Amino acid sequence: MKLLRRILGALVIAGTVAGGIRLKGTGGVPPQRGGWRPLELPDER
Repeated sequence: MKLLRRILGALVIAGTVAGGIRLKGTGGVPPQRGGWRPLELPDER
């Protein structure tokens, strides 16, 4: 029973760490293409 509790504790800790890393993200490089385009609206007449 003690071994099972240790395994479950290790899995919970590993899941928490993995979730924290995933939420924080790695930063990375912003995209070099794409982005905002001017919006062309029709005349409202």
